[in-house]
Parts: sequence; C-alpha cells; structure tokens
Amino acid sequence: MDLISRITDQFEQSIATKRASLEVLAAPLAHAVDVMTGSLMNNGKILACGNGGSAADAQHFAAELVNRFEMERPPLAAIALTTDSSTITSIANDYAYDQIFAKQVAALGHPGDVLLAISTSGNSPNVIEAMKVAHEREMTVIALTGKSGGRMAELLGPEDVHLCVPAERTARIQEVHLLILHCLCDGIDCLLLGVE
Repeated sequence: MDLISRITDQFEQSIATKRASLEVLAAPLAHAVDVMTGSLMNNGKILACGNGGSAADAQHFAAELVNRFEMERPPLAAIALTTDSSTITSIANDYAYDQIFAKQVAALGHPGDVLLAISTSGNSPNVIEAMKVAHEREMTVIALTGKSGGRMAELLGPEDVHLCVPAERTARIQEVHLLILHCLCDGIDCLLLGVE
C-alpha cells in the first residue's frame, strides 16, 4: 500500500469537492450570512444542531460566535443544542431520541431566530424534527447538508437557505461543511464590523 498516494488522493478529492462547492454555494452562502446577521442585529440568536461530526460542527460554530472568530468583537448569541447532556438524555429517555433537538428549539427558539440544521445526509430524524419546530416558532432554517439534501431539502420553506455540498462521500461533505462554517463566521464579522 502506497500511503503517500492515498494521502495525495485524499487532498485532491477534497480540493475538487471544494471547487465544485464554490460554484453552487457562493450565492446561497452570502444569503445565509445576511439572514444570520439580520437575526443577530435584531436581538435574535442562532441555534445549531447535528449528530456526530455535525454535532462537533454545531459546537464549533457556536463557539466562534460567542467568543470570536478572527477579529475582536462583542459576543454574539449562539447556542449549540448538542452540549447539555442532562437535557439530551432526559428527552431521549422520557420521549424519543428524535426529539432531543426539537424540544430545545421549542423551549429556546423565538420568531426571528435562526436554526442551523446540520446533517451530511439530510436525513437525520432529530434534525428534521428540530426544523419542523423551528418553522412552527417562525424561525428561519439554514440547512447544511450534502448528497441530495435528503428529507431536509423537502422541508425547506421559501425563507430558508439550503447549503448542500455536491458530494456523496461523508468525509468530503464534512470538510466543506467546516469551510462553510468559517465563511459564515467571516461574513457575519464582515457585515457587523464593516470589514472590506
């Protein structure tokens, strides 16, 4: 086995996926930045959720907003719904695992807030349930998916934004998701701070 060739191939695939994603995601990403910034400027907040690697992405994104990304600025309102183990396990135990995010959105979400719903397949039942509640709460959903967008794509309304990575392989989708999250953070800072 030639590990150098395998590693080179991984890099090349990642680069190609990012190039393909740029072509289809630049405009929706700019729209997502506008939506998130508008919510934050109107005393709204961003709730983020996902499973596994997507849970880590939700936490990463919330941390970048609450603390800072690359520039000094006041903290921004963002909550990762993946971090409270007591809440998550009580909901999963007393109700169902597919309700772990939905019940938190029902408790914390308000009209004008944004739900960042992350799923590489677009088919995570608990993320889908969170989207349904977000719509009931008059929140905008920004769906971060891959592949075909799955069932999440079917649930998006006209005010929502779909950021769907044009790839099938989970690792490639997750790599672009991280870049997307950094683009969102950078764009929010740019609009809030007036950076050129």
